[in-house]
Amino acid sequence: MTTVKVTKGTLADGREIIFFDDSEPYVSGHKTRRIEDLRPLEPRTLPPHEAACVRVDPLTGDSVAIAAHRNNRTFMPPADEDPLAPAGVGTVPGEIPEEDYDVVVFENRFPSLQGPLETLRDEPLFTETTPGGRCEVVSFTPDHYGSFGTLGYDRARTVVEAWTHRTRELSQREGIVQVFPFENRGEEIGVTLPHPHGQIYAYPYTPAYTAALVRQANRWKHERGGDLLGDVLHAELQAEQRVITQTEHWVAYVPYAAKWPVEFIVMPRRAARDFTELTEAEKDDLTRLYLDLLGRVDRFFDGVEKLPYISAWHQAPLREGENISRMFLHVFSLMRSPGKMKYLAGSESAMAAWISDTTPERIAARFKELAPGAPEEN
Repeated sequence: MTTVKVTKGTLADGREIIFFDDSEPYVSGHKTRRIEDLRPLEPRTLPPHEAACVRVDPLTGDSVAIAAHRNNRTFMPPADEDPLAPAGVGTVPGEIPEEDYDVVVFENRFPSLQGPLETLRDEPLFTETTPGGRCEVVSFTPDHYGSFGTLGYDRARTVVEAWTHRTRELSQREGIVQVFPFENRGEEIGVTLPHPHGQIYAYPYTPAYTAALVRQANRWKHERGGDLLGDVLHAELQAEQRVITQTEHWVAYVPYAAKWPVEFIVMPRRAARDFTELTEAEKDDLTRLYLDLLGRVDRFFDGVEKLPYISAWHQAPLREGENISRMFLHVFSLMRSPGKMKYLAGSESAMAAWISDTTPERIAARFKELAPGAPEEN
């Protein structure tokens, strides 16, 4: 395991910033970070409730975050104005007041979720709360170019350790229901910063996907007496056809009802509900497997060097999720062929009635035929 030193600080407007250092001289303690953000930022305050709240759709029961203040957030700045670059690199001060770093996490300057959770409206049809929760940015590297898949094993392992640390701390915050690390890559996905990074949302409510998963797991437990996620994993291993690869601790497979042109799930063999329940060996194994799979993603289509994707780490909810036995990683891309994206038109957007442009078995076959990309050891 890579040794990681964790250092916390405060940005000029009061937001928290956390450094995860894995390289000398940080691990030896010879260098002490003196985090000084000298930007003239006003202390952060919550936007008015009409611009920032969470409302419940009375027709579906889904929660919808209203975040009108995010409309003017940073959008695809030039390289010399990269807000995730180390201090002194760009022409304008960024979010990280240090001349170098390995991995860093900080509170999002334009969060969808923030502050304490309070009820603003509680009526039979109209329910509204403050946008309680927290949104964080995870910068994978000080380098402006690259991606998670090019980090090398040691740095990628540090990111896994950062996800573990943040899951542990955010899960202890009052009112948090689920901690969700994720990454968007590619302008086609809607990325607003090209710098290699991800995000973490700590939700104060149960997101719609998780709510559906909980309902299905509860029904399976009630009707069959089984563990839905564990039973699906066993069934996929028995079927074999959609299994891409497997290691001592993890199995990567294309789901039976895959919705996207490129898609896979990575699930632990042992029941572990979130990053904090993984052993060091499981996290080591996961890091290597994830880098291998991302290498295959970027070779999936001939002529596409950086496939746009969404990477979602589904961890068990902290409430009403007792039948969710294990976490899993879900990676998918909206690209259906080189230069062509799958757009969610009428049936999918309006009705959530999915139509796949390929078959799960074809997706799995393509992943299998790609030579494994060996993770580079730093």
